Amino acid sequence: MSYADVNGMNLYYEIHGTGRPLVLLHGGLGSGEMFGPNLDALAASRQVIVPDLQGHGRTADIDRPLDVRLMGDDIAALIDHLGLDRPDLVGYSLGAGVAMQVAFNHPEKVGRLVAVSAGISRDATYPEILEQQGQVGAAAAEFMKETPMWELYNRVAPHPEDFPKLLDKIGQSMAKDFDYTEQVRALSVPTMIVAGDADMWPVSHFTEVFKLLDGGLRDGGWQGENRPKGGHALAILPGVTHYSMGTSPLLPVVTLEFLKES
Repeated sequence: MSYADVNGMNLYYEIHGTGRPLVLLHGGLGSGEMFGPNLDALAASRQVIVPDLQGHGRTADIDRPLDVRLMGDDIAALIDHLGLDRPDLVGYSLGAGVAMQVAFNHPEKVGRLVAVSAGISRDATYPEILEQQGQVGAAAAEFMKETPMWELYNRVAPHPEDFPKLLDKIGQSMAKDFDYTEQVRALSVPTMIVAGDADMWPVSHFTEVFKLLDGGLRDGGWQGENRPKGGHALAILPGVTHYSMGTSPLLPVVTLEFLKES
């Protein structure tokens, strides 16, 4: 349990297990603890570095927006701080957005990328989810105090009274339009897209993302010779929603299978 001074922030991180390094990034309003037993499953064969992103968990917020691009730079700086040699990145939801930014902007620092439950364009999100996201802000703090997310934040955050500010920043971030189609198309890092079969975006969105990575365009061949040229992959997990993904026992299985090539 340590802190790294990166980009004007005291970034909390933990290291579990031994082996080839893997940086594991949590979802919004969470921390590394949200992976539950999956953290142990990954750490059984890998050295897993688990940061708490800006304003989350044990990492205090700083005076800047919650922006996946900036948080991606934080993780790139953490990789340098720890002297890691092209670790694999596994990110879930918000953490997947951050992990993708590292791969977009700092590909030389990344081995393989697993992007879990993260769409690449805002307009692909289900309309009812966009409506719910529009209600996230400081005014929802009292309601959120009935949730496990508040319980975790209240237990570990250095300044629990900042929870309404975090909700405001999360809400402002989700209200911004984004489309990373061209960045995904240009990815040079072997990438696996993972989604639940009842995720926050339609399954069809994730298959379109896979197409950007040269996937789903032809038969793979008897020996896999026609699989996507960049070593990319797609996993749709059955019976999994956006909210159960982090603790689904299927997640470490597909993740470690993809990463065994690294």
